[in-house]
Amino acid sequence: MADLSVFQHPRFARMYERISAESEQRGTAERRDATLAGLAGRVIEVGAGNGLNFTHYPEKVTEVVAVEPEDRLRALAEQAATTVSVPIRVVAGHAGALPAEDGTFDAAVTSLVLCSVADVPAALAEIRRVLRPGGELRFFEHVRSANPAFGLLQDALTPVWSRAGGGCHLNRDTAAAIRAAGFDLQSLDRVYYAPLRFVPPHAHILGRARLPR
Repeated sequence: MADLSVFQHPRFARMYERISAESEQRGTAERRDATLAGLAGRVIEVGAGNGLNFTHYPEKVTEVVAVEPEDRLRALAEQAATTVSVPIRVVAGHAGALPAEDGTFDAAVTSLVLCSVADVPAALAEIRRVLRPGGELRFFEHVRSANPAFGLLQDALTPVWSRAGGGCHLNRDTAAAIRAAGFDLQSLDRVYYAPLRFVPPHAHILGRARLPR
């Protein structure tokens, strides 16, 4: 198994465990539903966190392999997997080296995770590797604002925010990265909302992309 010591952020994991419940109530759960609607077959979820997507998977999903590198969050995800009807297997691993064979999944899911991976192109290349031809990527991510002034503020805040927030970057252009990785964007919605009381509304994208057959 890969060395996951660099991915351990116990302080952030404890904080995320507390604040994620509020975020769900302030609109994040609704976005999870929209992101995962209509999925079917075998799915790999990259960066499962504490498993908040699990209750949103539709019944036509036959298996979810949920990859999470952070020990505390993975343990919470394992608990969450026992409470849902869709078969979910939580495994240790990270986005840059997914513990899965080539071309074995119908779909992949990233949910509030591509902001924090060290190498986005490498993570997307790994997702491409494990998807079958024509496989689908579902994504829900917060991104750099289209408002120039707010985007510059995000640029300025990101170095400090990243150190405190488990590697999270406020200013990534994730849609462009998905296109550059060779995915065909099928849908892309941009929404602004405030997932926490102390955070101003900021940009999120959710959508679907597909590999060429």
